[in-house]
Amino acid sequence: MNDAQIEQVRRFNRTVTERVGVLRDHYLGLDRPIGEARLLWEVGAEGRDVRGLRERLSLDSGYVSRLLRSLEADGMVTVEPQPEDRRVRTVRLTEAGRAERARLDERSHGLAGSLLEPLNSAQRERLVAAMAEVDRLLTAATVTVDAVDPGHPDAEHCLRSCYEEFQERFDSGFDSTRSLLPDPGELRPPRGLFLVARLHGEPVGCGGLKLPADAPAEIKRMWVAPRARGLGLGRRFLAELEARALEHGRDLLRLDTNKTLTAAIGLYHSCGYEEIPAFNDEPYAHHWFEKRIAGGAPRPE
Repeated sequence: MNDAQIEQVRRFNRTVTERVGVLRDHYLGLDRPIGEARLLWEVGAEGRDVRGLRERLSLDSGYVSRLLRSLEADGMVTVEPQPEDRRVRTVRLTEAGRAERARLDERSHGLAGSLLEPLNSAQRERLVAAMAEVDRLLTAATVTVDAVDPGHPDAEHCLRSCYEEFQERFDSGFDSTRSLLPDPGELRPPRGLFLVARLHGEPVGCGGLKLPADAPAEIKRMWVAPRARGLGLGRRFLAELEARALEHGRDLLRLDTNKTLTAAIGLYHSCGYEEIPAFNDEPYAHHWFEKRIAGGAPRPE
């Protein structure tokens, strides 16, 4: 990025904060700032645990606690520990809170209309399309990718979801015990590693890297949740796994995939992977790929 890009982002931020009224203490004309209003909206009709609210809004626990205390004092919410685990606190709207949230929805609708009303039809279409693109890109920038143990609950959730999708999509179904990676130890250091992507604290994708001593590094179990597709996560996983392979002194990466995963096959081609003859006897594979990556000098012991 360069200085001109940074300045454009700052200019955009100033325009948006001014136009949508977040600079005022009384957001949307109600008697509360935007932080409290947004928290009230995120609680929703079903309620939400405090940790989920923190992760969804990327706020620290102290600030969320202050917002909740203010909303409790105004009679908008209740905060109670769950009977099965008193460390987990659940926030629920009171009757007054539900009425306040309805007013927020109504006034938010009106604000959105006021942004569009001065524009002609073509300008509205351009603005809405641009907002959709900005929303998608900002969401992509919110995703975190971290190395975890394959036994971590988020990793197990991703693998389970991956296998369920394979079962639905593969012509022959999918049985993880027949596949070549039944042992999670192959994705634990020093034999490998496992990455999990999270969006607002929720797992939305995974990718593993095998680092066998006597063979090239191999990408396994790369998967992105349907709701997170279109955010560039597949390409991001590949880049991250390639970087991790380089860190371990590897300069050759391999992977295999099923013929039904056409989007993945297209991604591999576009990222420089070339099809090669089968290098394993994976029962669910129809295509095998390889990529030479630069700079794979061995790391010092």
